[in-house]
Amino acid sequence: MTERDVFEYALVRVVPRMERGECFNAGVVVYCRAHAYVAARTHLDEAKLLALDPGADVAGVRAALRGVEGLCAGGERAGQAAGDDPGRRFRWLIAPRSTVVQPGPVHTGLTADPEAELERLLDLLVR
Repeated sequence: MTERDVFEYALVRVVPRMERGECFNAGVVVYCRAHAYVAARTHLDEAKLLALDPGADVAGVRAALRGVEGLCAGGERAGQAAGDDPGRRFRWLIAPRSTVVQPGPVHTGLTADPEAELERLLDLLVR
């Protein structure tokens, strides 16, 4: 049997109009301490965004989602968080915020392959 490690994940949600409270999933962030792994994958359903808010800033939402992926990737793409460890970057991303792109609650699980888990969750919960 393959050894599995604890991982945490949060959905990345798009809330086009805060006053309406409607949202949809646009990505997943996965963190696995045992693997020093943090990554995000996003997928913006532009038709869904525009159905909820015909005046939505699609380019702005895409940029915010790329920012989530960049922060996870570390390095220059992470900006001021470039030197932070994966756990710190994950915690920063899951902090509550009142913007169009927001984190959902954190969930946990077990995995032998955090990268495969990220893709599985993206397919299951976002696409």
